[in-house]
Amino acid sequence: MRFGVVRFPGSCDEVDAQLAASRVGEAVLLWHAERDLGRIDVVVVPGGFSYGDYLRPGAIARFAPVMDAIAEFARAGGPVLGICNGFQVLCEAGMLPGALLPNRGLRFVCRQPGVRVESTASPFTAALAVGERLSIPVKHTTGCYWAPEHQLDRLEAENRVVLRYCPGQNPNGSMRDIAGVCNEAGNVMGLMPHPEHAVDQLTGSADGLRLFESVAQALAPVAA
Repeated sequence: MRFGVVRFPGSCDEVDAQLAASRVGEAVLLWHAERDLGRIDVVVVPGGFSYGDYLRPGAIARFAPVMDAIAEFARAGGPVLGICNGFQVLCEAGMLPGALLPNRGLRFVCRQPGVRVESTASPFTAALAVGERLSIPVKHTTGCYWAPEHQLDRLEAENRVVLRYCPGQNPNGSMRDIAGVCNEAGNVMGLMPHPEHAVDQLTGSADGLRLFESVAQALAPVAA
């Protein structure tokens, strides 16, 4: 099992994502200018401030050469996880529906909300149970998930809302308390919480590690 974690200019969480992924497999960094992913089983687009969040978060990163390779990887069924800024990048690239808007309070938030597993249709949650509560931190200024109502209805109907903030714990005003969604095939998932910061009980929670373990289990027969 080999994870590839993308590094853009301005990324700040790629090393933590690499360390988290290395707990369940091998993990390497992928430079944004690369056009070949090499032998990778899972791609992680990490959090941070790619290209300094110029224009808007993810707007420039979507044009990085590595994104063409990631899109091709995803079309072939490869699992892709976008965390925080990575979620923004995947939305900007059209690999996930909707958009991330400034937080409802127009302030940076850093807290540890509870999130509820809504779907196991993604390999990143396949080993979890619907209704399970996870404690995973958030830290962002632009994390309010938005999509037109008809698109939200479709996401709900197609079981593509993967994670939802627990009642009363929505930190950013996301519509319908959505914390994470996946694409139609289920192999591309984006979320605003940072699972890579919740992989050890010494930090207060190891719930985030379960997303990495889940995809490792889902791909175990393939990777072997």
